[in-house]
Amino acid sequence: MRALNIAATGMKAQQLNVEVISHNVANLNTVGFKRQRAEFQDLIYQNLERPGASTSSSGNIRPIGIQIGLGVKTSGISRSSEQGSISGTENPYDIAIAGRGFFQVTLPSGDTAYTRAGNFSLDAQGRLVTTDGFLIEPNITVPNEAISVSVSRDGTVEATLSGNPQPQQLGQLELATFINPAGLESVGDNLFLESAASGQPVVSAPGSPGVGTLQQRAVEASNVNAVEEISNLIEAQRAYELNARIINAVDELLQAVNQIR
Repeated sequence: MRALNIAATGMKAQQLNVEVISHNVANLNTVGFKRQRAEFQDLIYQNLERPGASTSSSGNIRPIGIQIGLGVKTSGISRSSEQGSISGTENPYDIAIAGRGFFQVTLPSGDTAYTRAGNFSLDAQGRLVTTDGFLIEPNITVPNEAISVSVSRDGTVEATLSGNPQPQQLGQLELATFINPAGLESVGDNLFLESAASGQPVVSAPGSPGVGTLQQRAVEASNVNAVEEISNLIEAQRAYELNARIINAVDELLQAVNQIR
């Protein structure tokens, strides 16, 4: 019976749905994390009778057909770009993005990655780096004699040096935006890579038209809503159970057929 295979595709789809939800919940406290959502499509149909087919030599046509769907498949896993809440911290090198844009990160390979996680630190040379020690582009180096560092909303980084009350500009942070940020390739460690789906990055100063601003001593929290994820999990569980019941029902029908024989 087709119903066995159809229900099996439903169970596989809901299993993937639960995996996506569990990934969201696992990253509930991950800085800059963007929740994901599984999306599905119905599978190909078997046409026993096509709608619009001729039913007589007089030109009568069938108003509806007999089309049997063969189940469901995963069409993709989308990523929400919704802004996460901004939480204050005591670290002067923590920087949150309010609005669109990604920080640029130089990987050891020389490639450029992108991230929303602004929980930065300084390395041994005073350079601004991620928690994995990857350099931020453009590079910002804080002098050893710096007493305090300030980051403005437009990304301008200034430091007050010992014995000099006049702040010294160290550089300006820039943000990269994409026409389709959901098309970026996730590589883990809060990093994304450009892809053919995302389009090429447009690098601008924070606060430019269509680009977010920066907030110092803050980080963007995950945009995962725990209550919503629990609701989604319950729905996925119920859908999985219904598909499992269909398999049990079909099994009972087959047993009845065997007994008749």
